[in-house]
Amino acid sequence: MPAMDSFRSVVDPADCDFLGHMNVSRYFAACSDGVFAIQSDMGLTANDMRTGRRLSFAVVNAQSDFRAELSAGDVIRLETSIVVIGSKSMTFRHRLFRADGDTLAFETEFKCVMLSLETRRAAEIPEDVREKATQWLDSYKP
Repeated sequence: MPAMDSFRSVVDPADCDFLGHMNVSRYFAACSDGVFAIQSDMGLTANDMRTGRRLSFAVVNAQSDFRAELSAGDVIRLETSIVVIGSKSMTFRHRLFRADGDTLAFETEFKCVMLSLETRRAAEIPEDVREKATQWLDSYKP
């Protein structure tokens, strides 16, 4: 399965809720960082977003499964791949693992539209971005 290691971190006690496990918002924050990492490798860098083409992916739908709890001190890593490449959208698969033992803790698919940061409307995905994205195209089905 082609995937990019798009995020690594250690679960901080501040990332945990009063139940003692990583808060839901932190799972999604890791995936958001993963989208920006893979997007940058596709040529849509932060500088390109600010002063270049002014394009970025924006999540419009998420389907998620929590598989195992994460606690303070756990080292985590995120793998990101691409499931679908459309003309104005792309679907990303994120799989978050507890690094010791590679336990799958969370997986989600983000359907994202290519957003024009000027018009705030969906835009065509540039051809060079589409071409680079194919290296992470994934046919994995859970």
